[in-house]
Amino acid sequence: MTRGNQRDLARAKNAKKQAEQGKKKAANEKNGNRGLTLEERRQRDAEILRQKQQKAAEKAAGENK
Repeated sequence: MTRGNQRDLARAKNAKKQAEQGKKKAANEKNGNRGLTLEERRQRDAEILRQKQQKAAEKAAGENK
């Protein structure tokens, strides 16, 4: 039974290690940003925020009527 316990502990330790390595990735290494420059990411994010703000404004205007 000891081996089973050691195996479980090793799996938990490895899962924690993998999670920590995922956090250490730079922004340009993450899947959603791969292949984009800093300026391209900024433009993409700014456009997404503009769309969200426009939707929020339309929703607020609809509720005020």
